[in-house]
Amino acid sequence: MASRTIIGIDPGTNILGFGVVDVVDGRPRFVDMGVLDMRKEKDPYGKLRQIFDTVSEVIKTYHGTEMALESPFYGKNAQVILKLGRAQGAAMIAALEQGLGVTEYAPRAAKQAITGNGAASKEQVSAMLEKTLDITVKAEHLDATDALAIALCHFYTTSNPLAALKGKSSWEKFIKDHPDRVK
Repeated sequence: MASRTIIGIDPGTNILGFGVVDVVDGRPRFVDMGVLDMRKEKDPYGKLRQIFDTVSEVIKTYHGTEMALESPFYGKNAQVILKLGRAQGAAMIAALEQGLGVTEYAPRAAKQAITGNGAASKEQVSAMLEKTLDITVKAEHLDATDALAIALCHFYTTSNPLAALKGKSSWEKFIKDHPDRVK
């Protein structure tokens, strides 16, 4: 039984990706990933409704306990950023409606956490996810790999014992505060 179920969301107004990771015995385990393709939907408010409904259903289906969301990045076109913000907001409300906490991560942070390179390509991220989670990513799920990377980034961030030190990350302090964790 999972102690945590992390829902990763890569919001978009044309394609939204989701990834689900269970944390079992302190280790991440792949559950599912997929995409919501809204390219045929012309009504921008209809797209927001689809995002809300789909994210809500993913949370209910997999009994999500936490949501990690890719934050909008800076771009040259303000309209694109506004649309991404709306998509992100619809996903956030779906999570909050069901009592989940939401944490945002920049795209570069997720790529850095998965590949060690914040400028990694989708293909590089996908290859590392395949190795890390022992899965095969199908071509139709390539857009979902960013969402899965966001979920795994959240796991790594929240599972790091040094993260709790908040800026006081010396090994000496960690050893002093956690003698039971040192062998």
